[in-house]
Amino acid sequence: MSLSNGWTGADACALQDALRLSQEAFAEHLGVHSRTVGYWHKKPSSRPNSEVQQVLDVALERASDEVKARFTEARAGSPPAATTGTSDAEQRLAADPNIVAALDWLDERAAREPGTARRAVASRLAQVDVNSLRDRGSRRGRVDQHAIADALATYYGRRADGYGRYGATFGDIEANTSVLTHSDWLDLDCPMDASHDRLALVRTAGDAPVSLDEQAFDQAVQRLAESLTLGVRFINMPLYRLLSADMGPQSIGGTVGVTSFAEYIVTMDLLEGELVDALTSGTQSGALPLRDRYLPDLDTVLNVGGRLTAGGTLALCAFARPADPFRGPADYVLLVQERSGHVINAARRLAVIPKGFHQPMTDFRADAQVGATMRREMEEELFGRHDIDNTVGDQRSADPMHPSRLSEPMRWLLGEPGRLRMECTGFGLNLVSGNFEFPLLIVVDDEEFWQRYGGLIEANWETTNLRQYSSADPELVEELAADTAWSNEGLFALLQGLRRLGEIGGSRVNVPAIEWEIR
Repeated sequence: MSLSNGWTGADACALQDALRLSQEAFAEHLGVHSRTVGYWHKKPSSRPNSEVQQVLDVALERASDEVKARFTEARAGSPPAATTGTSDAEQRLAADPNIVAALDWLDERAAREPGTARRAVASRLAQVDVNSLRDRGSRRGRVDQHAIADALATYYGRRADGYGRYGATFGDIEANTSVLTHSDWLDLDCPMDASHDRLALVRTAGDAPVSLDEQAFDQAVQRLAESLTLGVRFINMPLYRLLSADMGPQSIGGTVGVTSFAEYIVTMDLLEGELVDALTSGTQSGALPLRDRYLPDLDTVLNVGGRLTAGGTLALCAFARPADPFRGPADYVLLVQERSGHVINAARRLAVIPKGFHQPMTDFRADAQVGATMRREMEEELFGRHDIDNTVGDQRSADPMHPSRLSEPMRWLLGEPGRLRMECTGFGLNLVSGNFEFPLLIVVDDEEFWQRYGGLIEANWETTNLRQYSSADPELVEELAADTAWSNEGLFALLQGLRRLGEIGGSRVNVPAIEWEIR
């Protein structure tokens, strides 16, 4: 049994649904890589090659009559690939549990009757112009890191108590960021193990004190309508909320509670878009009503327990390479990503990789350690573990990071003590959305790793392209740091990571000295 017009990615996903298999199990059923199945989910209009087409034909032919009936029903109910858009958006508005969670939260916090937010989003969908949204995305991409940092410096001003925005000199480069920090929060050199990485979960923590006025409700409705129109997907997973912070030399401390991702994207995550849109239109940086409501001053920024303070971690990766007759002396390869336009934050901007929200998977207490998030992000963003990407499928494994489930590169890194060196290089609060940021440095000194696994490292859907730089190339690394396409947290992590790498990397590192300053 074969499809007359051939298989598309959407058809393959319909067969997966009909078989009622997870992404990983479906890939095993077909004998293909799980990345292939993940690609079909992200690109439903794609067409598998002829060999895979035949595999899909055989799988459908061997399926039970019940599975074939479900497959036919699923295909009949799916909009054609060329016309997905509003119809898909309306379907998600009605049935996507993640959208439903956001709608219910909006009704509750805005003290509206149940169903009010759904009707408002449905009405707004009819007015959204997808071409205008794409044009706006292009305009947003032209607002560089310098402009964002300068606008926030103007909005918030300066404090006289040691807190200020992170800046640094790097060769001929002078960098400024929007990351609020303190001298006690920098150069932590904190190993990511249980004795040093000590964020603690407070299970009795209440909800963040968020209420919505008419304008905040309207902007949240607009955000959901636009996300549905553009096909932006999110999963309403639990998200750690910072309640207190206690940083010191070689120590990360503090407490976290748990909130929901839906709450974050319709509140604090709106601040970045509001600011960038104001900059593209020439609006004064003071005309920011959502920022005035949620993050009006530096006292509010620092009062992390009195607001919704989500955030995450990101790392500069440095993998040792041997000397090469064509490339040159022994060095570290440094990885930098350009973020996809489909991610929730820092879209289309440069960042180190991995980068992820700090959130639990299955063990809420153990996962509160920052290092737990980073090890997961390495698996997902560098080593191809689609089964722990919660935007692709549900999480059904009791222990997703169990040694038996690790990728081959990660299993090698954790196979002997000292192969994987992971340190936190600082802490800050990003004025863009109020997020907490933990920049990390990941170093692998054994050249065998890159020789064995360098060719297997491949970024996931969150990345548009991946670049590599040599720690022995001071000119290009300095040019990289000067690029205005950086996200503010990405530049923070890059500079702090390079500063620490210069201290521990020996002759493999030849970059200008970095001196930070609180501004």
